[in-house]
Amino acid sequence: MVKTMNVESFNLDHTKVKAPYIRLAGTTEGAKGDVIHKYDLRFKQPNKAHMEMPALHSLEHLTAELIRNHHDSVVDLGPMGCQTGFYLTVLNDDSYEGILDTVEKTLKDVLEAEEVPACNEVQCGWAASHSLEGAKELAREMLAKKDEWNSVF
Repeated sequence: MVKTMNVESFNLDHTKVKAPYIRLAGTTEGAKGDVIHKYDLRFKQPNKAHMEMPALHSLEHLTAELIRNHHDSVVDLGPMGCQTGFYLTVLNDDSYEGILDTVEKTLKDVLEAEEVPACNEVQCGWAASHSLEGAKELAREMLAKKDEWNSVF
C-alpha cells in the first residue's frame, strides 16, 4: 500500500489515468469563504509521454496570458514539473463545464497566435527556450481529443 501524501497529485494513481483529461484536483476554502478550485489539465499520459520544454514553455506563456480573456477568476496557470500538464487555479467558480469551455477557447486562441507573449529576456527567465509551433501542436493535439477531457480513468 502506498503511503498517503500531503500533495493531492501524489495520491493519484498515475498508472490508471488516461490522458488527456481535465479534472478538479481539489478545493481550498479561505477564512472569509472564498474557494480556490485547482484543476489538473493533463495533456500527456504520465510516465509514457511528456511535453518538450520549449513547446511547454511557450504554451504556458500563451495560455497564462490568453485564458484571462475568457475567465475573470483565474488565479494562476502553471506547468507540472513532470511536463505532462498544467495546473489551473480559479477563485470562486465551481463550474466544471465553464472550465472546459474556457480551456477550449484558450487553446483555439493559441492556434491563432503569431508570437509568444513575454518571450524576451526582460519578461522571461529562459527566453531562449520557446517554440510557438510546438505550443500550437500541443494545443491541436489537446483540442482533437476534447471529447475525452471529462474521462480521467
